[in-house]
Amino acid sequence: MSQHNAQNNFNNFERSVLPYLDSAYNLARWLTRNDQDAEDVVQEASLRAFKYFDSFHGDNCRAWLLAIVRNTCYTWMKRNRTPEFAASFDEEADRADRKAPKQETLQANGADWPMLNSALEALPTEYREVVILQGLEGLTYREIAEVVDIPIGTVMSRLARARKQLQMALRDPVGERA
Repeated sequence: MSQHNAQNNFNNFERSVLPYLDSAYNLARWLTRNDQDAEDVVQEASLRAFKYFDSFHGDNCRAWLLAIVRNTCYTWMKRNRTPEFAASFDEEADRADRKAPKQETLQANGADWPMLNSALEALPTEYREVVILQGLEGLTYREIAEVVDIPIGTVMSRLARARKQLQMALRDPVGERA
């Protein structure tokens, strides 16, 4: 590759990917639950994205980058963390709960940020990621399905279950449910 082509590739990468680094960090931060770890993951994901940028031919660079960040997060957590997320996800329970009522946004019930943050942190990883992608990053169900590599119906059911758990946590933040 000539120096001119390499520079063009880098410029295209900057123009296409760099606007989404805040979203990438936000997702990594919520998944890793640590600022420094999130920075490390985003740096590694950015290097992967640059390495494979020539193979990206889609029209949604944000979803593509967030998928790389998500996959990098899970790889990083498997190498560096206890198997918190290693327990298999219960797809049967997920399917059974698809008809759960939808709640409003993350700011439902007038929750203050510390309480909401705590409730989000308590969610299982597979729920937290879809809530962050939809509620804070504004991705559509289709984009979330692309990022997380699951069917749209599963995105919808995970969001419903996550909202239900958030609603319960925000109603009873001290855990005094019987």
